[in-house]
Amino acid sequence: MPARLPLLFILTTLMIDSMGIGLVIPVMPRLIQEVEAVSIAQAALWGGVFTTAYAIMQFLCGPLLGALSDRYGRRPVLLGTLTIMALDYVVIALADNIWILLVGRLVGGIAASTRSVATAFIADISSSDQKAARFGLVGAAFGLGFVLGPLVGGVLAEFGTRAPFWAAAGLSAANLALGVFILPETVTDRIRRPFAWVRANPLGALLDLGRQERVGRLTLMFFLYQTAFFVYPAIWAYFAEERFGWGPRMIGISLGLFGISLAIVQGGLIRLVLKWLGDRGTVIYGLAFNACAFLALAFVQSGTVALLLAPLTALGAVVTPALQAMMSRAIPDNAQGGLQGLLTSAGALAMVVSPALMSQVFWFSTAESTGFYLPGAPFLVSMALMGVCAVVFLGRKRMPRPQESPSPGE
Repeated sequence: MPARLPLLFILTTLMIDSMGIGLVIPVMPRLIQEVEAVSIAQAALWGGVFTTAYAIMQFLCGPLLGALSDRYGRRPVLLGTLTIMALDYVVIALADNIWILLVGRLVGGIAASTRSVATAFIADISSSDQKAARFGLVGAAFGLGFVLGPLVGGVLAEFGTRAPFWAAAGLSAANLALGVFILPETVTDRIRRPFAWVRANPLGALLDLGRQERVGRLTLMFFLYQTAFFVYPAIWAYFAEERFGWGPRMIGISLGLFGISLAIVQGGLIRLVLKWLGDRGTVIYGLAFNACAFLALAFVQSGTVALLLAPLTALGAVVTPALQAMMSRAIPDNAQGGLQGLLTSAGALAMVVSPALMSQVFWFSTAESTGFYLPGAPFLVSMALMGVCAVVFLGRKRMPRPQESPSPGE
């Protein structure tokens, strides 16, 4: 079987994962108002609860799925979670109250934890010098899903708030069927790792990898960066409706422009940036560019200018693949699933913190009772976090070479 087919399947799976976030964004304000008679500010708070619930399950399950895939293989874990994902979309499409929506987001978070297994698969099939570029393809797949999700969600919202979820269920089922036929197993006896509960939870995974391979500092930076970057899915729909009066269609278009640019940057331009600047320079450039982009978005007044800024802000989205590659090279082959599970948990924890933080900042900066009005205030928080990331990164220790992990029998 050509090696590109399994890679294409993995990237498609990651794209569908990100669509699970992007699909929700344009329709969620009105879906919440449909099942609960609340204001837009209160809908933003409920939206933060849903995104937080989704992320909590990712946080808890990322290391578990990574550890299971290190022991039992990537294929069965990937196909199982894809099955759950397809069924979950059906549940959300049929939901008629706020609590069923919440359950749907909880289950969806479990299914989305498959990202740790998918990225571990890519690490399995990539040489050391291929990892940064291929992790960039992961970001490109996420960006493409971020394009298709809001666009599909925005367009299909014209046919009802449930239509996007039926479309996502069908897409997930089709991808599952494809995976059954083309996905190989990459975990061999040489790299198979015994399952241990101590590594199958976020804290245990952090202690295991952070202490042994000294990746704790970069994991902290990864978390802070993701917290800042999740301001887009966390608050953009509410920000755009409040600031510019946009509906689902315009919100979907703006997020689509951002996602296309994200896919171009991480799927292609990052190779040039890495060649020119190296991993360290790429991270520093990305942090500086993102800080400037967040500052501009905080004070933008025109919807036209916001549309122009949307693709430009993606030019700084080179930090995550460079960090992933630096950490992946520093650990042995039989710990790749554990590392990706840890990073999935770090990203999920950011998705817990970011919506809660950003939605509260948005509420405070727009609610009549506070007497303070600046809808773009969450972007100022993200700008400040870029500065914290820079301090953490520039103070990091030199990454050591990977050490051999115990054999499966030890």
